[in-house]
Amino acid sequence: MLRFLMMRILGAIPLLLLLSIVTFAIIQAPPGDYADYIKSMLINQGGVRPDLAEAQAEIYREANGLNDPIVVQYFRWITGIITRFDFGHSLYYNKPVGNVIAERLPPTIAIALVCHILASLLGIIAATRQYSWTDTFLGIISFLGMTVPRFLMAIIILYVLVFKLNVSEVGMFFSARYGGAPWSWDKFVNLVQHVWPVIFVATFGGLAYNMRVMRGNLLDVLNAQYVETARAKGLSEGAVIMKHAVPNALHPLIAYQGVALPYMLTGEIEVAIVFGLATVGPAIVGSMGVGDVFVTASFMLVVATTLIIGNIISDLLLVALDPRVRLGGRAE
Repeated sequence: MLRFLMMRILGAIPLLLLLSIVTFAIIQAPPGDYADYIKSMLINQGGVRPDLAEAQAEIYREANGLNDPIVVQYFRWITGIITRFDFGHSLYYNKPVGNVIAERLPPTIAIALVCHILASLLGIIAATRQYSWTDTFLGIISFLGMTVPRFLMAIIILYVLVFKLNVSEVGMFFSARYGGAPWSWDKFVNLVQHVWPVIFVATFGGLAYNMRVMRGNLLDVLNAQYVETARAKGLSEGAVIMKHAVPNALHPLIAYQGVALPYMLTGEIEVAIVFGLATVGPAIVGSMGVGDVFVTASFMLVVATTLIIGNIISDLLLVALDPRVRLGGRAE
């Protein structure tokens, strides 16, 4: 198992380097940079003459190395990551990119994991109540979630909250009185009150696939002969489902996690932008809009890393879940 893990990690290094090159080149391809954003702000909001604004932008380029060739900028960025775990300095946020990632990545992962778990649990509920009104209702919701655009669902919910229910605290994780307060049950409830629209849309939207996969596989397993044997032995229905059916139905769902993990990180882009939450999605879109290349490239590299990590985790979970899975022709 350890040998397999080390081989996968070593094999991921050149892939990450290649992805970093492609990502950095694509981000730098469009004309303009953050200095052009500063120039437009000076002209449009500061009333500065275009020639003076261009001079200020050029000074900013020289001070921050934006006039250097793209190869020099790339190697400076990637060398800082490898040697010092330094992702560079964010021009827009005016702080280290690592701080921006540390602020936005944990809440994004937490929201995505909650959505993922809810979608899987709904799949189990739908499968164990086949052809019931619960199964039909969840099936309709899942279908709508996969077809209706997430941003449209988010706009509708935002409209109802703001214009119909007069909710004023949107675009934040907590109310003002809980901002710096220690964790408590009241603070947790306040968090749920603020993030439930994002969880709702992401669960029934982008992650509805998990529910359908879990339901389909669990239905196949529930009709298997060994499950009928477990029932014949007098085991309760809950024990039959959780101890015998669910572990075997998890195989394709776990294999899917290698792709689902980066999707979970970016699947809330539309919803987070609509609600203005400080997560990964708005940071990627916002940094691309102003030419903050180091934030965009670093977040894209993080997403690529999660894709590789997700595949490794899914392989390890499959081995732990089913001893019949073999690595290198031998049972691990």
